[in-house]
Amino acid sequence: MSTTTSLQEFETAINSSLIDGTFLKLSLGNYKGPEKDLKNIYVRVIQVKRANKLSFTYRYKTRDIVKNYSYEEGVALVMTQIVNGFAMSTLFTSKMDLSLVQKRDGLGYELITKPASLNLQPSLSHNKEKVRLVNADIQKKYLHELNITDAKGEVFKNAQDKYKQINQYISLLSPLLQNFKDQELQHVVDMGSGKGYLTFAFYDYLINVLKLNTRVTGVEYRPDLVELCNRIAVNSGFNGLRFQEGTIQDYEAERIDLLIALHACDTATDDAIFKGITAGARLIVVAPCCHKQIRREMTASKVKNELSYITKYGIFLERQAEMVTDGIRALILNYFGYETKVMEFVSGVHTPKNVLVVGIKQREDDAKKLEVLEKIKAAKAYFGIGHHYLERLFNLPS
Repeated sequence: MSTTTSLQEFETAINSSLIDGTFLKLSLGNYKGPEKDLKNIYVRVIQVKRANKLSFTYRYKTRDIVKNYSYEEGVALVMTQIVNGFAMSTLFTSKMDLSLVQKRDGLGYELITKPASLNLQPSLSHNKEKVRLVNADIQKKYLHELNITDAKGEVFKNAQDKYKQINQYISLLSPLLQNFKDQELQHVVDMGSGKGYLTFAFYDYLINVLKLNTRVTGVEYRPDLVELCNRIAVNSGFNGLRFQEGTIQDYEAERIDLLIALHACDTATDDAIFKGITAGARLIVVAPCCHKQIRREMTASKVKNELSYITKYGIFLERQAEMVTDGIRALILNYFGYETKVMEFVSGVHTPKNVLVVGIKQREDDAKKLEVLEKIKAAKAYFGIGHHYLERLFNLPS
């Protein structure tokens, strides 16, 4: 089969799956093109103002960028990206998986067809609601007891944003779970679990969708919420889910495979990262909140630099302090051998605290550690920072 024919057949298959409603997703990988740090592109169907779009997630080494296109624009862009450097592209449909693979000599492509690997139901109509990883139904008692759904399993109107946030959270964590092999994800800890909306949903996804034998622990300071959540867990038959009263600082566990801390206030996020690193967590996911410690340091020092014309304004100083705080957190994760990503957690419409910092455990590198320490030192000097709380927890050389 010629290169042109293979490309045309792959493009035709994409268009056909979009038309007949069997399209599930599309992934482009094994990138050998010129764009620096680009690794993959993932494509899925979303609804924007009742119109179906193709949503592209451009995955770079340290960040993700999401852009939406019409079907026609999106398919054309996919084919352009393929010829510009992606050696492996796979279309997932409810009928089959179709891969377009560049030949070893780089002089053409071949098509490989396999049985469908995804057990998902595609939307058969452009007007149907998009597929949710956590579906609301009458069987999910925890959604009803948390006042997300009514007795019939329908989402309350005033809970729509929370329901969307839950699904966005699961959709972000889902691809990160690929970092675990079978039996490696034994214990998940959610630090500062609050009322447990996201903790329950994630446990539901792990156990009932992925069919994993995983324990999940929610750590929460407020005893009334711990009591409530444990009662709901029992009522829902979630035997591997428990909530424990206490602070992040005081929590101890021999093993943590995945640590999550969403909107832990100020240095509580650092306490969570510290617990995750010291417990050897393979994956650390935090959504920081209330970056007070570094802002106080920057305000007190009043250092002058090229950004002073911006940081003289309180709101800009606050935003700069947030980025500096999380930037140094990412560097400290790098120091301990974690590859880091920073991405949007949920839309700013739902919460202004929407940055997600992800650390994926790789291997520690002594040479890289020295480089990271120099970057931290330079950042502190530039912004007039005496210390970063997480830096102090580890007693890093300053």
